[in-house]
Amino acid sequence: QVQLVESGGGLVQAGGSLGLSCAASGSIFSINAMGWYRQAPGKERELVATITSGGSTNYAYSVKGRFTISRDNAKNTVYLQMNSLKPEDTAVYYCHAVLQDYRGYWGQGTQVTVSS
Repeated sequence: QVQLVESGGGLVQAGGSLGLSCAASGSIFSINAMGWYRQAPGKERELVATITSGGSTNYAYSVKGRFTISRDNAKNTVYLQMNSLKPEDTAVYYCHAVLQDYRGYWGQGTQVTVSS
């Protein structure tokens, strides 16, 4: 079992920045990749960015160059730095962890709202 707790969401004006954090606890030794997904009202949940235990990253095209995912393995925490935010980035952001046996876990989500 892995527990994920997100923090750092909020309201920001377009062009601003926000940082999200996700702290993992439980069977953290078995975590492989971690990532961030988001779900806007009326839309499906979509990938934002992922990072492997080795530090390899992957980004959705819509956020590439604006968002940065990073990971502190010592603190079992993954971060998402979001710059140049746009109203279309408004969504609930979810942290996700994949274990070595491919089981996945989700955090409870944190709201990010970007006003125009």
